[in-house]
Amino acid sequence: MTPSPTPVGRRPRGRRGRFAVTTAALTALAALAACSGPPKDAGVSGAELELSASTPPARGEIDSFTWAVYAEPPTLDYTLAFDYPQNTVLANVCESLMRWTPGLTLQPGLARQASNPDPTTWVYDLRAGVRFHDGKVMTADDVVYSLGRQRDPNNAAAWAQTFQNVASLRKTGPLQVTVKLKKADSQFPQYMATAAGVVASKSGVEAAGKDYGTTGDLACTGPFKLGTWSKGQSIELGRFDGYWGTKAKARKAVFRVLTDPSARTNAMLSGDVDGGYLIPTESYGRLRDSGLGTLYFGEGLSTVNVNITDMKGPLGDLRVRKALSLALDRSGFVKAGLGGAGTVTSSLTTKAAWAGASEQTRKAAFDALPPAAQDIEKAKALIKEAGATGKTLTVATSSIGQDVSLLATAVQAAGTRIGLKINLKTIAPNAFTALFTDPEAREGIDMFPLTQYGSITDPLDLLQNFKTGAYLNFAGYSDKSYDALVDQATGVYQPQQRMEIETKLQKHAAEQLLWIPVAEWPTAVFLNKRITGAPTTIAYMYYPWAADVGATE
Repeated sequence: MTPSPTPVGRRPRGRRGRFAVTTAALTALAALAACSGPPKDAGVSGAELELSASTPPARGEIDSFTWAVYAEPPTLDYTLAFDYPQNTVLANVCESLMRWTPGLTLQPGLARQASNPDPTTWVYDLRAGVRFHDGKVMTADDVVYSLGRQRDPNNAAAWAQTFQNVASLRKTGPLQVTVKLKKADSQFPQYMATAAGVVASKSGVEAAGKDYGTTGDLACTGPFKLGTWSKGQSIELGRFDGYWGTKAKARKAVFRVLTDPSARTNAMLSGDVDGGYLIPTESYGRLRDSGLGTLYFGEGLSTVNVNITDMKGPLGDLRVRKALSLALDRSGFVKAGLGGAGTVTSSLTTKAAWAGASEQTRKAAFDALPPAAQDIEKAKALIKEAGATGKTLTVATSSIGQDVSLLATAVQAAGTRIGLKINLKTIAPNAFTALFTDPEAREGIDMFPLTQYGSITDPLDLLQNFKTGAYLNFAGYSDKSYDALVDQATGVYQPQQRMEIETKLQKHAAEQLLWIPVAEWPTAVFLNKRITGAPTTIAYMYYPWAADVGATE
C-alpha cells in the first residue's frame, strides 16, 4: 500500500499493503506502455536500479531532521502496527525481543538471546538494565504483559495470528520469559523481530488506558520517545538519552503528514522535508536529477498485486481471474506505475524471500509459475467460456500514489478489452487502510491494489495468507490440502526443508490466482544533502532506522 500495503499493508497480522476513469486516462496509460522505456524525467531504467543495503554512514550528530509520511497513523499502539505509516514511526520508539537488521537478517533485540530447547519451547533471556522512557527498568513481567496484549481478543490485535499456536507465556526468571507452543512454529520466532514482539511498560500502558497509542508516552525502550503529536500535521520524536544501545545521532525527528504525492515531492525539493520512504513513483526522475540529494533503492521484499476480495461474484470463476491476469499489461504498469523501478512477475513472493533455499528449490518455486506475458485473445476466450461477458466488477483506487491509481486503471483497461465492465471506486489515502481492517469498507469492492511487503524473509509470510480464516484472506478462500501444507511448513524449523514444502504452496496459490501478482518493487528512499545513514531496505519497518540518520559532514 500504500496498507501493503502502497498499503498498505498488512496486516493485521498484520499486514501490509497499500493500496470514473476517462478515455484520456486509459489512452495515456496505453501510450506509456507502448514506449521503449519510461519518459526521461518520469523514472529509472533497469540499468540504473542498483540495490544497496544502506546509505553512507553519518559523520556526525544533527539537531533534527524532517521526514515525509503519506498518511497519519490512526494509532501508534504496537498491537495495531500493521501498515507503513505506523511502523515507519513506531520502529524508532518501540523495540522488540529480536531485531531485523538492514541486511534483513535476525539478531538479538531486547532479548540478548533466544533458545529453542525443544520444538515447542522458546526461551527469551532479556538484557539487564534496559529502561523504558519513563525511567523504569524492563522486567520479564513487562514482556509477558506486552505479548499478552497481542493475544487478548478484546484488543483486536493486528498480530493475533502470530500467537495462534502459543499455549502459554510465563515469567521463568527476573529476566527470562518462556513461550510454550501448541505445536512447532517456525514463524513465531521470526515474528519476534516485528511489531508482534514489541515490549512496552506494563504500568505505562495501563496508566494510559484507552488513550494508549494516541497521545502521551508509548512506554517503550527505543532510541526516541514520542513528543508532540499535532493531529493531521506532524509527529515529533525526541532523542531518549537513557537508551541502552547506541544513542541516536539526531536530537529530534519530525514526521510530516503529506497525503498528496506532489506535495511530498515538492517538500523534498524545497527542503521543507529532508527525506522519505515510499517515494511517489512519478517523482523518481525529478528527485534523481534534482541535484539536491540522492535517490536510493534497496531490497523491498515487496510484490504489487491485485487483491481479490470477493469470490461470490464473477471472480469466483477461476477462468475470470485467469483472464484478468492474462489481460494485464504488467510491463506497461511497471514503466508507468512504478517509474521503471520494478520487475514483472507472476509470483506472489519475491525472489529474495527464497534466499534460504537451495538453487534447485528456488528454481522449482519459480519455474512452475504461469506466464506473465499479456495474451488478450486467450483472455477473451476465457471470459466468453465463463459466460462473464458484460459482467461488472469494482476496483478500489486511491490518490496515495501512481502505484495504486495506475494499477487500478490498468485493471480497468484490461477488463474493458476482454469484455468486462470495471468500475473504479476512489478512496481517500487516510481511509485506504480501512480496507484491511473493516469488512464494511470492502463491501461492494471486488479487488484493490495491494503492495504486500514481507515482515520476515520467508515465503510462508505471504503464502499463509490463503489459509482458511487467515486475516488477509478477504475472499474467504478455503482448501483443506492447502491448509495442511501451511501447517506442515509451519512446523519445520530447518529453512531448506520448509521451503521445499513452500514450493507446493507457491504453485497452488499461483494456479488458483488467489491474488493477481503484477510486479516486484524495491524500496525507495530519498535523502537531501543534509542527512545520511538511513537504511534502504524494508528493514525500516521494524529497525530503529532514524537513530542512524545524522549529518553528512
